[in-house]
Parts: sequence; C-alpha cells; structure tokens
Amino acid sequence: MVKGSRATIELIEIPGQPVFIRLATAITRDIERGRLKPGDALPGTRALAKVLRIHRNTVDAAYHELTMQGWLVAEASRGTFVARDLPVLATAAASLPPAVRQAAARTGTPPPLLRFSDGVPDPRLLPHAELARAFRRSLSTPAFLASDGSDDPLGSTALRAALAGYLSQERGLALCEDDIIVTRGSQMALFLAASAILAPGQAIAVEEPGYPLAWRAFRAAGARVIGVPVGAHGLDVERLAAVLAHEPALKAVYVTPHHHYPTTVTLGAGHRLKLIELAHRHGLAIIEDDYDHEYRFEGRPVLPLAARAAAATSVVFVGSLSKLLAPGIRLGYAVAQAGVLQRMAARREAIDRQGDLPLEQAVAALLRDGELGRHARKARRIYHARRDHLAAELRRHLAAELAFDVPAGGLAIWARARGGIDAAAWSTAARRAGLEVRPGAAFCLDESAAPQAFRLGFANLNEPEISRAVKMLKRTRPAAAR
Repeated sequence: MVKGSRATIELIEIPGQPVFIRLATAITRDIERGRLKPGDALPGTRALAKVLRIHRNTVDAAYHELTMQGWLVAEASRGTFVARDLPVLATAAASLPPAVRQAAARTGTPPPLLRFSDGVPDPRLLPHAELARAFRRSLSTPAFLASDGSDDPLGSTALRAALAGYLSQERGLALCEDDIIVTRGSQMALFLAASAILAPGQAIAVEEPGYPLAWRAFRAAGARVIGVPVGAHGLDVERLAAVLAHEPALKAVYVTPHHHYPTTVTLGAGHRLKLIELAHRHGLAIIEDDYDHEYRFEGRPVLPLAARAAAATSVVFVGSLSKLLAPGIRLGYAVAQAGVLQRMAARREAIDRQGDLPLEQAVAALLRDGELGRHARKARRIYHARRDHLAAELRRHLAAELAFDVPAGGLAIWARARGGIDAAAWSTAARRAGLEVRPGAAFCLDESAAPQAFRLGFANLNEPEISRAVKMLKRTRPAAAR
C-alpha cells in the first residue's frame, strides 16, 4: 500500500480482472468514499509501482483509464490529481454519461451514486486485453489497409461470416453472411428494419409495457405505434388479433419473446405458434429483438421465432453484441430476407456508408477464436450469482414492499410494488438519495395505466453494490408502506 495526500491506495481482489483494472477500481473506491478529495495528488507511477510490486506500465494504464473516464487529470510537470470538478462524496457521478450530468445540473438534483440499469452488462468484465490485441491486429489486415471508406454497407464480411456460424450454432438459424447486416448497435437495426418494411403512416404493434427506444426508432421511421398488452406468458396474441380487425394500416409487430422487456417473461410456446400463424395469415412482418439471448440461467435458451417461421413469413431478427460485451461498444446486427436486407442496406448507406471496420474485424476474430464464447460463459456465471444475490437482498429487506419472480434469464428483475405503493414517487425519492431506479411508467405508452413496478437491472453492479442499492431503496420507500 502507499499513501497519497489523504488516503492509502491498495490493490483489491477482483477475480479474473487485470491488475490495472483492480488498481483503477481501488482508486475510484477511495474517491467515492471521500478518502481522496478533488484536487488531491496521487503518487507517482514509479513510486506506486514499487510499493505495490507491480510494473510501472500497469500503474500508468490505471491512471490513463481513470483520466479518460474523468476521475483523474494529468498535469504536465506536476503529476496526476483527482479531478477538481468532482463533487465531494458524490464522485461516482463522474462515471455517468455527460448528458446525465448536464441534466442533473439543470434540475439541481445530484447525479446518482448507484444505478439499477435497464439490464446492461458490466463493462468491468469485458475481456479488455483480448479485445485490444484483436483490435491492434485488425489495423494491419489487408481488408483495413485496402479500405477507401466505401466498404459494404452490410458491414465487415469477416464479422458477418463469423456471426453466421455463431447464430447457426447458438440460435438455430440457417443462414450465411449475405443474410446479415451489421449495425452500430441494435437501435440502428430497429430503425433500418422499420424503414425497410413500413411506409410512412403505417402502424406497428408493440408490447406494452415495452421498450421505449424501439418505439422512438419506429416513429422516426414514420410509423404509428400501437400498444398491445403483455401478460404472464408474453404478448397477448388475442388482443393483437382484435387490433388487426380494425387497423388495416397495421403491417408489423415488434416483440422481445426470449426475455420480454421489461418484465423478463418468456413468450409461451402456444403464443409463439399463434403469433407466427397470425402474422402469416395477415401478412404481418415480425421484428424480433433477441437482445440478451446469451443470458439464460435455467434451462436451455428458447429458439427464436425466426428459427420457426416459414419462409413466407417476413421476420427481421435483431441482436446485439453490446449486451455481450459492453454498452459502449456499439455493435448490433439484423437477419432478414434478401429484399428487406437490401432496403435496409440502402437506407444505412445514406446515413452511414460503412461500420467501424477495425472494431468489426476485431470482434470477428474473437468470435472465430472462441474468446467471446468463453467470455459469455464467464459472464453468465457472474450474472447468475448477481441475480440470486439481488433476489436474496430483496427478500431480506423489502419482502413487504416488493413481489417478484426470479427470472430464468435476462439481466434484470421485474419487481412489483405491493399495497398501493406509488412506484414513480418511490423512484423520485430514491433518485434524490442517490439511487436511480426506473418505475413502470417509464416503459408504457399510457403512463396513467402504468404498472406499479420497477425494472431492477443487476448485471452492472457487483454484489456489494447490489446490497448498498437495495438498502438505499429500503431507506427511501414511501412512508405509507413502512
């Protein structure tokens, strides 16, 4: 250990993590606890490396990582310091996106110290070294060196070929590289899909509660969005049939059948067959968002609708590599029939001539080498443990206030408020105390009919963080529920 101006810095144990990440985590922990204050000087890299008995480059990598995140600043000829613009004892805010910090500045509410996400992975688990090596290698490949900035709008051939093999093995989809388009995240894929299959003014049915960012993409494509209720077994297909009877402009349906967003329920087998039959009979296109297929903790993952639907039924299958890697790595993809795929590629070319070729080449290498498969298995074990830990903490501290079913998969728990508790009011109180948690109203087209519930994303939090977050939620529960 070594002392900085106000604190003792020591490595902490994070199994499987690179040493520089462990050191960076230790420093941010000391900043969050107030042991390192804004403006405090950190030890020099040589001195810290000597005391901790690690390589100086490791310390330099940790300092660089934290400087890039905004926790530290490097001043020429003076050294490295804790960023002076961090609020005292609320410094976790520095890791939040700038838009969140700016919104907090406008509202006067401090950014949250902890956040139950909507179900995003933990970037601390990313195979940093392997991805960095693959990325460096991709910069010297013939494909990159020969690129003139006008590559295939479908995306890297190498990544599409690797995805074709991966999806054939893991999802039961019979396809080749020409059936896939790679996009900058699944959000782009949803927009391109809607643009390709819907004319302006036509309608798409969506799950309610559901995924608001998908609705935004569909509206941006000129479509009307119509909500269809979700029950214990997923989308209410009978209600969808009733909507079709009086909505001739309804031409598509958007579903998250594997783990419904936000409730995490799986679309039942009977509902799947009825939905496919209904789509075939009425000429409905299906946009299937399989955003977190890798994270199934009990039983085998359910095969996508796209693996069952007949060739005559148009299914656009959308997936995300961001959910497998980290939110900041924007890689998504879509599988579709040739005509739909061509229209998606034409629209993509108008706004984004090609994707991120080096990143796509690097991820293709990780897929081919089996590295992403190993990472998925490791992450699945960790997230399984975090799911169970959150469930145990909720039972321990909030059994009287929240009811929930432990999901078979996915990265969040859908917790229903008991006894008439106002989830939105509870969310506001928690936000003021430094905890961000999204209530049911955030996932509904009609907020007046919103379920009194929360989506508690657990994957981005380790077990101590989950425990702190649950205790913060408990402290801020409405007085009427105490």
